[in-house]
Amino acid sequence: MSDLGDNLANANWFKSSYSTSSQGCVEVALATPVVGVRDSKNPHGGTLVFDRQQWTTFLMSVE
Repeated sequence: MSDLGDNLANANWFKSSYSTSSQGCVEVALATPVVGVRDSKNPHGGTLVFDRQQWTTFLMSVE
């Protein structure tokens, strides 16, 4: 596993407040130096990984 993968494997994941039990659920992990995003119903199905600047840019664009 890569260093980034190690950071996410040991990270605390939290579910989006917009997620419900009947719709798509998204989890986010704030790990140094990256942010991970995954499907909470399929946590081993893959993870999107962003550096902190990319994550901040994404958040600013969806506000």
